[in-house]
Amino acid sequence: MSEEKIKLNIGGVEREYEKGTQYLEIVKEYQKDYSDDIVLVSLNNSLLELHKRVKKGGNLSFITTADNAGKKAYRRSTTLLMQKALYRLLGKEKSAVRVVCCISQAYYCELPDYGKPDEAFLHKLKEEMLGMVDLKLPILKSSVKTDDAVELFREYGMPEKECLFRYRRSSKVNIYSLGRYRDYFYGYMTAHTGYLKYFDLQLYKDGFVLMFPNENTREVAEFKPSAKYFDTIIQSRKWGRTMGVDTVGALNNAIASGRMQEIIMVQEALMEQRIGQMAEMIAARSNCKFVMIAGPSSSGKTTFSHRLSVQLLALGLKPHPLSLDNYYLNRDQAPRDEDGKLDFECLEALDVEQFNRDMSLLLQGDEIELPAFNFKTGKREYKGKKLRLGEEDILVIEGIHGLNDRLSYTLPKESKFRIFISALTQINLDEHNYMPTTDGRLIRRIVRDARTRDTTAQETIAMWNSVRRGEENYIFPFQDSADIMFNSALIYELAVLKAYAEPLLFSVDKNAPEYKEAKRLLKFLDYFLPVPGEEIAGNSILREFIGGSIFHV
Repeated sequence: MSEEKIKLNIGGVEREYEKGTQYLEIVKEYQKDYSDDIVLVSLNNSLLELHKRVKKGGNLSFITTADNAGKKAYRRSTTLLMQKALYRLLGKEKSAVRVVCCISQAYYCELPDYGKPDEAFLHKLKEEMLGMVDLKLPILKSSVKTDDAVELFREYGMPEKECLFRYRRSSKVNIYSLGRYRDYFYGYMTAHTGYLKYFDLQLYKDGFVLMFPNENTREVAEFKPSAKYFDTIIQSRKWGRTMGVDTVGALNNAIASGRMQEIIMVQEALMEQRIGQMAEMIAARSNCKFVMIAGPSSSGKTTFSHRLSVQLLALGLKPHPLSLDNYYLNRDQAPRDEDGKLDFECLEALDVEQFNRDMSLLLQGDEIELPAFNFKTGKREYKGKKLRLGEEDILVIEGIHGLNDRLSYTLPKESKFRIFISALTQINLDEHNYMPTTDGRLIRRIVRDARTRDTTAQETIAMWNSVRRGEENYIFPFQDSADIMFNSALIYELAVLKAYAEPLLFSVDKNAPEYKEAKRLLKFLDYFLPVPGEEIAGNSILREFIGGSIFHV
């Protein structure tokens, strides 16, 4: 009796495989056609790990380390490899490691029970990891009862994971094993350690960084940390620990115990205090006439500029909020990207010459007429809004290119105060699963764009890679030129955004290319207990996204 055959469509060619064939075997046939390692497959738009076996037919495609999902799988797997190596070197008592944040294509890690490592220790750790890479040890996945997982994490000394899974609705949890070492990871993994050849370790601050490739997937990216970014995110995380809310499990504990109103009030008060301190710094600069605010998409720049303006008013100044969007070139003059699409992210999309003429005239005391860009017609309009800067007047300018000197090249340095704003997530899922700041901003944007621009979650996800490329090219390179960096993330915001985002994400068609990302975000939001949006103050940055702001945003 012949074995049952399954038909798979691979790149438009129909192939037959015996039922039960491991995807790892299929990948071996096709790897020669790809310059990057294939680490996952996609069957009918659903991701699968390579240890899985063929059970049904459909459209099969390959996910490499150059793809977003493949890159994340590589990084998770390398993190597990690092944990296993630490366990072998230090034993159970001292091998606890905390993945704190992502910085410059690397994970910053600390060893709370061991202390600050040195070069000799990192050398041993790297050698231990490389030894396991050579052995191509399998990374296996098993499904266990959630209660059993909680006990496992307690035994392993992972209290944050233990806390996280107390609120898990599912009765089962997927656990990954590398030999006898077991842990939970949010997302897919590589089939074995042989894929994990490209990493490095470097001392940094009180810990070290685990470094990964970027565009070139077979070469570790150079570590170029932003000191201001790192200091800002560490400061935010310390505040979270002070409040007893530094992981999702701890946040869920706070929600379940009725502490959220207090936490919301304290964080909003802290944010207002920091904005007030910035206003005092600006007021102390006698020659400052332009506050330049820049940051990536969905950082809350508009609400922040209004709240800063209120604080400047309280100090006796006369602030005038201005969006750089009003200096867009008319759409028929706008530049196009390499795909021929309109490129609104680059500096050349703005009328830089007109902006400098206007700002220079204001600086010398002349009156100008301010433009307003009509996004429906794609044209800049003038509606008689005049402005002249007196002694107390100051412009509060926000836009993605605010920190780029090429934008304001005619303005004296002393006339500008620069602020970089970003939403830097202050909590992690647990000890080893850090929460990317980009996920929080994407969820913010999905919610806001659906409300204000009638844009579907699918459309927002589809454009996100382009937005991210623009940020990497035009925003982040200038962040360290800021006088100060401001974190606009709220520790509880994903618990609030959950109720707004989930219906939008569920609406993404299962056959759409964006479905995998929508599904991932839904799984991500499932970790959070909900917090009602009604408790959020009208001037909160979060109101820019969920609606109900007292500002015109």
